[in-house]
Amino acid sequence: MLGRAKHKVKQPARKRVGDNWKMAKSNFWRTRRIFPSITTTKNSNWREKIRETADLKLTEVCVFLTGLDKKQRNEFYCLLEKSSVEKVPLVHLKSDMSAQEMDYFIKNYQTVVFNTHSQEEYPFKHNLDKYKKFIFIENTVPYNEREIKDFAGPCLDFSHLENSRLTHPQKYKNDIKILEKYVCGCNHISAIIDEPFEEDDYNSLTYQSHFLSELKEMDYLKNYPKEYFSGILALELENTIVEQIKIRYYVKDLLKDKI
Repeated sequence: MLGRAKHKVKQPARKRVGDNWKMAKSNFWRTRRIFPSITTTKNSNWREKIRETADLKLTEVCVFLTGLDKKQRNEFYCLLEKSSVEKVPLVHLKSDMSAQEMDYFIKNYQTVVFNTHSQEEYPFKHNLDKYKKFIFIENTVPYNEREIKDFAGPCLDFSHLENSRLTHPQKYKNDIKILEKYVCGCNHISAIIDEPFEEDDYNSLTYQSHFLSELKEMDYLKNYPKEYFSGILALELENTIVEQIKIRYYVKDLLKDKI
């Protein structure tokens, strides 16, 4: 077990990003990397996660900024600059982020891959048109092919896809059609739990969780084809960075023989 669960059940030809890790020999992992992430959801202690990166001397993490307002993001950036982090492979944008904030990551952390929710759901508050070919669209709502074409392509959150398979079959079918046609530029990985709980923001039952209690909650990943896995796999979890590193090794072993 990894900590205690935060939620209670309520009633009812592809291009890849290079990989230079010296880990277990695996054709699957030769072209893919999986990263711990600093998440900012309400149950995630992002300040502590930044401190953990320094304690562990991590140089690469992914960043999810959707839970922070502008003032909090400024604090986040200041703390990140004092950490050991040198590179941020993926940034999950918040809709009110500016071009200057994107430039900040590009110039200081070599970030070339960003993702966002559909503009139908959370439209940008600033003009980010010149960055569209660096921004991938996440599958929080059904993929819109016109939007996928207008941006860099799909960002596949595997837990969203699996939850759609279990609860929203029409959305699942729509998203599979897009994934069969377009290359994923990045992935999010969260837990899938055995019993659904009521998701407050959407007033519906869900199997997806940003807190992982047991490693087996990653096993659903085995059911998806290797083509859905991009070169950048970001753990989107509220678990500590230390726990995420354990989860990362579990996922690497879980998928090492995928063909």
